[in-house]
Amino acid sequence: MEQNSNVIISGFKWFFAPRRRSDSPFKRMIIHIILIALCVAAVYPVLRIVSVSLRPGNRLLSTSLQLIPDDATFESFRIVLQKRDFLLWIWNSLLITITTSLLGVTIASISAYGVSRWHFPGRKAGMIFLLATQMIPAAMLMVPIYILSIKLGLVNSWRGVVIAYSVSSVPFSIWILKGYYDTIPVELEQAAMIDGTTRLGAFYRVVLPLSTPSLAIAFLFNFTQVWNDFLIARIILQRAEFFTWPLGLQRMQGQFQTQWGEFAAASLMVSVPVMILFQLSSKWLISGLTLGSVKG
Repeated sequence: MEQNSNVIISGFKWFFAPRRRSDSPFKRMIIHIILIALCVAAVYPVLRIVSVSLRPGNRLLSTSLQLIPDDATFESFRIVLQKRDFLLWIWNSLLITITTSLLGVTIASISAYGVSRWHFPGRKAGMIFLLATQMIPAAMLMVPIYILSIKLGLVNSWRGVVIAYSVSSVPFSIWILKGYYDTIPVELEQAAMIDGTTRLGAFYRVVLPLSTPSLAIAFLFNFTQVWNDFLIARIILQRAEFFTWPLGLQRMQGQFQTQWGEFAAASLMVSVPVMILFQLSSKWLISGLTLGSVKG
């Protein structure tokens, strides 16, 4: 049995191993079929949500697998957009998310630069400690965060959620940025300081522009984490006027009845800002801006 398994594994390795000559049409066909199947498996749930959002109110519980109903309507989208609460939830989420992302990236970029360029006692232990904090389940932080929020008077305030989100996202951002700063030659900063700029000026004019890909990744990480979070917002924000969209969508689920068409429409609309952000920042997500920076 073990010998047969080794033969099968060896066959797979031989089949998918890259070669100098172009792969056979059969191999390329199999690879494309697998990739298409994976894409369909990933996209199909989203298409089902689109289908539910387009159904009339009397056909929400239909078992039909038709993606676009014959009597499709945008009534659910119109109803959701006419609700003042939904627009308020989106505004609160954008305000909290953008503030937290900018604050987190600013703190992480400065901290990571210090860790990358200066060697001091406890440097490695501190980095390991920051990494260890990311291994703590989020549910275990709920009680400490709630107690601290009450003690500091941060319940039902945007400051409370911004501070809580920043504390949880900064450690991982420091690791991302520190690794990228290490790849930037120190000679570039030294050349800038010889020309008369300060250490802070070299950081602002040389390091940050070259670190655009890592800054974009850190910003996207912070943005998506805060935009989709429910737990921290649930324990700090208890008044309706401060609700973010995850808390707002929970209120749309009634005890005895849920308008699934409106729920699906709202779920699709809240994903638009993230898709726009990924589209706008895609050109910065390709690393390698430092290639050739010291050439010549």
